[in-house]
Amino acid sequence: MPLILLMHLAGTLDNWDPRVVDGLAARRRVITFDNRGVGGSGGSTPDTIEAMARDAVLFIRALGFDQVDLLGLSMGGFITQVIAEEESHLVRKVILAGTGPAGGPGIDKVPALTIQATLKGALTRQDPKLSLFFTETTGGRRAGRAFLERLKERTQNRDKDISLPSLRAQLKAIKRWGRQAPSNLSDIRQPVLVANGENDRMVPSRNTLDLAARLPQSQLVPLYPDAGHGGIFQHHDEFVTRALEFLES
Repeated sequence: MPLILLMHLAGTLDNWDPRVVDGLAARRRVITFDNRGVGGSGGSTPDTIEAMARDAVLFIRALGFDQVDLLGLSMGGFITQVIAEEESHLVRKVILAGTGPAGGPGIDKVPALTIQATLKGALTRQDPKLSLFFTETTGGRRAGRAFLERLKERTQNRDKDISLPSLRAQLKAIKRWGRQAPSNLSDIRQPVLVANGENDRMVPSRNTLDLAARLPQSQLVPLYPDAGHGGIFQHHDEFVTRALEFLES
């Protein structure tokens, strides 16, 4: 049973934490990919989450799979929810990390936060993921720096960074998702594991609690302490262990 990974805003193949990918791949077949118009994939990036979900389904079917497990991070979690609801026969189990439902509080603010962090990062010569994905505490800053170093480990055939037009399309899609009417999560009947840090400033952590409360077959990982949007990267050992237990149960 393959595990398909769906990435966060502006992320490409080389933005997945190798500790998470390698940890999961030790016991599962893991497939990561760039959606349309991102990184090494051609075409134009859609500006709705629903269109991104359709592209992901086409990709999965092109590989010949009748059923898969999904792990969606942040924006990838939005896409995963749409796939799980609209293509229920295709999805066996779901992991949602650092994400929230359509219309969730604060999600429509993600584009503004991203732009602010990017501008601040350019001025301070600091990767914006440090402030967007990790807390400002000593432990959070240490975890963020360690994460950025891990992202450099793969040195050959590195993926292309996301283009500006593709980033704009993704930001538009996220704003639309955040302003949609709340979705009927009761239609997602698959087992779902929900995880996040306790202080996510991008997709506020209360969205994680909302998902866990409204999904019929959900399991909530206790929110990771002193962690934000990148909680599954900061606490990668615990997350991989729990994810594998969930997928294999």
